[in-house]
Amino acid sequence: MKLLSVVGARPQFIKIAPMCRVFAEYNEGTKDKIEDIIVHTGQHYDADMSDIFFDELKIPKPHHHLGVGSCSHGAQTGRMLEKIEKLLIDIRPDMVIVYGDTNSTVAGAMAAVKLDIPVAHIEAGLRSFNKKMPEEVNRIVADHVSDLLLAPTQTAMNNLQAENLIEKSKNVGDIMYDAVLFNRRLAKQQSDILSVLGVTPKKYGVVTIHRAENTDDLKRLKEILTSLNKIAEGGLKLIFPVHPRTRNKINNDLQGWKAISNFSFIEPVGYLDMIQLLGNAALSLTDSGGLQKEAFFLNCPCITLRDETEWIETVESKGNIIAGADSEKIQEAYSYWNMRMESDIDFSNQVNTLFGSGNTAEQILEALVEYIH
Repeated sequence: MKLLSVVGARPQFIKIAPMCRVFAEYNEGTKDKIEDIIVHTGQHYDADMSDIFFDELKIPKPHHHLGVGSCSHGAQTGRMLEKIEKLLIDIRPDMVIVYGDTNSTVAGAMAAVKLDIPVAHIEAGLRSFNKKMPEEVNRIVADHVSDLLLAPTQTAMNNLQAENLIEKSKNVGDIMYDAVLFNRRLAKQQSDILSVLGVTPKKYGVVTIHRAENTDDLKRLKEILTSLNKIAEGGLKLIFPVHPRTRNKINNDLQGWKAISNFSFIEPVGYLDMIQLLGNAALSLTDSGGLQKEAFFLNCPCITLRDETEWIETVESKGNIIAGADSEKIQEAYSYWNMRMESDIDFSNQVNTLFGSGNTAEQILEALVEYIH
């Protein structure tokens, strides 16, 4: 079996790692071996956002690196389509696998379907119901052109059923839960990020901001940053691994705003360092979909700096509060969690009920083999 996996951004590197492990295990016990060809679009091209993840997560080096880089959504997706199509014509895999909701996802799916090559979409069925988000458009398109939809939760399955896609859908659990279970042990052994930063467990919060809805809207970005300054001023140290695009926006367009000393900007960190930071944090404040889940899996309370979330399960399980860019809502959410920081917070029962048992990669492999055969 010849599979071709398209990745290009941090969340996809995390999701492909468990699949690489199960492919290797499968090949040890069968003559019908899987040849998994990894294509890196270059959507995340910075070494801190790309290379470090392949190294840390022991992902095989990509067979093809397209080097697309940063540009507008249309230009980036178009360049990916052109380059992926050329590869597919040459390689002719049995199936193309796409992950998540980035431009790499939709480009890989569309290139394949136009060549009549089956597509499997891992993490299908997510919906924020906000089409102003580029990711929402990407995931809808990918779902509707794919042949096998591998959903992470029952909510995702319900969304697919509402769009008449249920017949090609399967609830396999969440691949990122597999990744967190495997890598949190490695993080404890290998990461020294807490000592490097000089922080004490449960005495700090982790911040990430990268979504276009926040970084491209200077009013929203400034309100979020000002609110975070207030939280840091109140005594909770905040650690902010800054996405390159966000740093450029702050440096170039928000020159009048300054972080207080208790609000620390650092360079982007690798996955193991981030898992270690999250697993020991008192709080996470983020606009990342993946980090909302990782925090939930690691029993870290979350405040989401968006107006909605595709991971509604984390909100319904009372592990996540939606605050958007509203300073009053951010402060209210912080006050809620601040009163609970001294208590033992454990979301593990909800995680196992909603996101699977940590064997999602095996279930995906079984679904792929069954479909191809």
